[in-house]
Amino acid sequence: MEFLEQVYWNNTVLDYAVFLLALTLSLTVIFFLGRMLLRRIAVYCEKTQSPYGELIRVSIKRYLLPIAYFAAFYSCTRLLALNDTLVRLVRCGSTLFAIVMGAMFLSSLIAFSFGKLQSGKDENGALAIKWLIRLAKAVVWGLALILFLDNVGVKITSLVTGLGIGGVAIAFAAQSALSDIFCFFTIFFDKPYEIGDFIIAGEHMGTVEHIGVKTTRLRALGGEQLIASNADLTGSRIRNYKTLQQRRVSFTLGVPYDTPSEQLRKIPDLIREVVEATEETSFSRAHFASFGTYCLNIEVVYFVLGSDFDRYMDINQRVNIGIKEEFERLGVPFAIPTTTVRIGPAGTETAQK
Repeated sequence: MEFLEQVYWNNTVLDYAVFLLALTLSLTVIFFLGRMLLRRIAVYCEKTQSPYGELIRVSIKRYLLPIAYFAAFYSCTRLLALNDTLVRLVRCGSTLFAIVMGAMFLSSLIAFSFGKLQSGKDENGALAIKWLIRLAKAVVWGLALILFLDNVGVKITSLVTGLGIGGVAIAFAAQSALSDIFCFFTIFFDKPYEIGDFIIAGEHMGTVEHIGVKTTRLRALGGEQLIASNADLTGSRIRNYKTLQQRRVSFTLGVPYDTPSEQLRKIPDLIREVVEATEETSFSRAHFASFGTYCLNIEVVYFVLGSDFDRYMDINQRVNIGIKEEFERLGVPFAIPTTTVRIGPAGTETAQK
């Protein structure tokens, strides 16, 4: 019994024995409870086919059980009489452990949440999600570092001020690059265009081949590749032909002023028949619209039911040829600019267009 009463570093041998016994019992109970809990969760997830079962199991195994082990150890240390240095070390270690585990848990939760968004996305969507995960993790670990330094007594006011000033300086220096990066996220979430879309944005025109963090690459109609910054594209009006279901065709025909009224009445019906006889078209209207400078104007509007440009041109050509053939059959010529010269009685000339 005298051995148990011997004192080492302010604690008796009996105190150390009680500490070890309490720690062993605590760790054993946590171990078996953890295994039982994990087994029941596995059985439940197998029955319900829950998509979050694996996440819950991994979270318990990776975060909850280590926290429980450390909490048991920290509680058992309260049974001992520790000096001030050891107390500070234990508190510092506890704070560091809690902050690291919290940051790891938040990081994994962020990765899981953004991973759900990534499912079904293309290559650029995966790239955007990866960048978002990296930025979010950087913010989490940065806040964790500041929180730890503040808890261990480090004055972080000047550090935060310096980081803020440095961040502002970097932002001004890399303003253009940061603008393109933020525009990349705008493109990803708002989706003004995607890969494969044919777009017209200001002077830029072509099919989208690649959407990068800083630039977007277009394949122009001439075959060359256009590389435009994301900020330039998102800052302009974008005409996207992806959702185009039909193309509106509008044009004006001119016939001479000496065309008989009877033939003029037949022209709209003739054009209607030509358009309706052409596949993949929808007739809208045809009217004698106005008196022109040198001709009578017939305004025609119809729709090509499709988005393919080559197909649209083929149909437009068939309609134009059909109209010309019907005009030839009807005997109505197309008007061309003419000039009439009249010679007055005194030999003077007057011209009229």
